[in-house]
Amino acid sequence: MQTSARTATDNSKAFAAFIAKKAEIDTMLARLTALSESHFNIDPERLYRGHVGDLEHYASLLKRITDSAFREGENAP
Repeated sequence: MQTSARTATDNSKAFAAFIAKKAEIDTMLARLTALSESHFNIDPERLYRGHVGDLEHYASLLKRITDSAFREGENAP
């Protein structure tokens, strides 16, 4: 029975860590959503090719994350 109690405690710590990390991710996603809604703070009158490159870079990083999360791309079974 002692093993069972220890497992519950270990799971509790893991769950707390999971929720904390999820909150961190949720905060990052909310910030990215707000930035996207403001067109990444780019004035359309001052937009140039470098801004497109920045978005391409962001998209490639996010694709790595979504591929991993959804087991797509390189992470496909």
